[in-house]
Amino acid sequence: MSDLSLIQYGLIALIFIWSGFVRSGLGFGGAVLSLPFLLLVKDDPLVFLPIIAVHLLVFSSLTIWMNNRRGQSQKGDKSGQTLTGFGPDAAVTAPESTVESKVESTVDWPYLWRMLRIMIVPKLIGVFGLFTLPANVLSSIIFVIVAIYSVSYILNRPFRSNSKAVDVGLLMAGGYISGTSLIGAPLIIAVAAQHLPREKLRDTLFGLWFILVLIKLAAFIWVGLDLQLIHHLWLLPCAAIGHVIGLRFHDRILKAETPVFFRLLGVVLFIVSSVGIVSVLL
Repeated sequence: MSDLSLIQYGLIALIFIWSGFVRSGLGFGGAVLSLPFLLLVKDDPLVFLPIIAVHLLVFSSLTIWMNNRRGQSQKGDKSGQTLTGFGPDAAVTAPESTVESKVESTVDWPYLWRMLRIMIVPKLIGVFGLFTLPANVLSSIIFVIVAIYSVSYILNRPFRSNSKAVDVGLLMAGGYISGTSLIGAPLIIAVAAQHLPREKLRDTLFGLWFILVLIKLAAFIWVGLDLQLIHHLWLLPCAAIGHVIGLRFHDRILKAETPVFFRLLGVVLFIVSSVGIVSVLL
């Protein structure tokens, strides 16, 4: 990225703030909702995918660790509470057995491994496809996929599955697309959102993304792809700013549906992906 102008660097910084926001706020979208914008700045997915991959590894693991630590802290507070009765000396420490309960992980690990077993082979096939497709073809595929996603947001009709066979098909397709470009999240969420409680959905997806992206990053290293390490020094703080804002937004959407937000997001993505498709064709 050494050939870019200062304006382009500024745009990339803003996009990575946006990337951090949607990743922590929605539990997905760090790639699918930012890569189209990045490709308009520089039309080369292999420049940005290693940076997005490292960011996802850092912030997904950090979020899971912080949430589980917070759960343990809340458990400790409850175990030390007192029971108040009558009289000045009636306040006593509650027996540990009456208030202590097992701290439940924010990640549904059994379901995560179930999804991974279905996705792993298509994922590996997709990783191989990433290095055989020309950059302009890969960019076109990304823009088309994002355009389809954006229409589903605009119509407020996200992908849904109605049978185990459809579940498997969506997970396999999501695994393959994730292997090629890291933007298979909406197809995977179409399945996961129906089988996971809302409070566990984001962190379970983060656990899954961590494993899938680790595979992708290993492939990058194996083929000798430039990981753009120097640019992590200034883009990681940008993503961190968005991450903090997104954490607050996530707490809000856990309490309320936000269809208007997703419709507006869909419109913006559709415009961006349409411009991207035209620019690639020309």
